[in-house]
Amino acid sequence: MASINSYLTFNGNCREAMTFYRDCLGGELTLETIGESVPADKMPAIMKRSIMHAVLAKDELVIMGTDMVEERGLVKGNSISMMLNCNSEEEAQMIYRKLSAGGRASHPLQETFWGALFGNLTDRFGNNWLINYDKNR
Repeated sequence: MASINSYLTFNGNCREAMTFYRDCLGGELTLETIGESVPADKMPAIMKRSIMHAVLAKDELVIMGTDMVEERGLVKGNSISMMLNCNSEEEAQMIYRKLSAGGRASHPLQETFWGALFGNLTDRFGNNWLINYDKNR
């Protein structure tokens, strides 16, 4: 089966956000600026440092991002969250703490009736995260 990955759109702060996610989650981050891309000569000079494509990869985790926003602008909503399944309780607590820094810890990590440690937050870039550690795994 095909896999699905998160692809986040930012409004000029993709580099900052993806670096923050790397610092929180670990992994290897690659960034391609518009200035380094094939259509660079067709883009306004002010956009040359903007990120055309970013990839953060660590094991099975892949988060992608860009600063390329549609003409109507960036519209943030609450209909999408990134679900992060952790390998330990300690990892879940550490990631929750790091991702919620400067954001909003809307539902602290708690033991659930389904046997998991679960919580959710909105990070400082306005993205929603679900943090889960399945104790029955």
